[in-house]
Amino acid sequence: MSLPAVAQQATTRGTGAYLRGLDKITGAVTDIEVNNGEYATLGRVTIALGECRYPPNDPSGEAYAFLSVAENDGAAVFQGWMVASSPALNPMDHPRYDVWVLRCKTASGSDSKSAE
Repeated sequence: MSLPAVAQQATTRGTGAYLRGLDKITGAVTDIEVNNGEYATLGRVTIALGECRYPPNDPSGEAYAFLSVAENDGAAVFQGWMVASSPALNPMDHPRYDVWVLRCKTASGSDSKSAE
């Protein structure tokens, strides 16, 4: 079985990701920087970044990240890939918080950019 060319597109692994979090109750917006394999806290949820990827030779291209989000008591909230340009494609469903990917961090120090 052969996969479509899109599924076979090469990607570059970023060193981390820039995320944005929203507290739906207070309206507070928080920008979050997290490295691959590490986690950050947004209010009562913990966000773990598996990895962030982007098209090779195009750090300003489409970024996507594998996130695991859990309540601080350990209850799972979300696990999966989020696409920076299409956060509604696979959104996190939480009554208070919303999280989405902005861009990947790159090893060279420049960041991949996506629509903010």
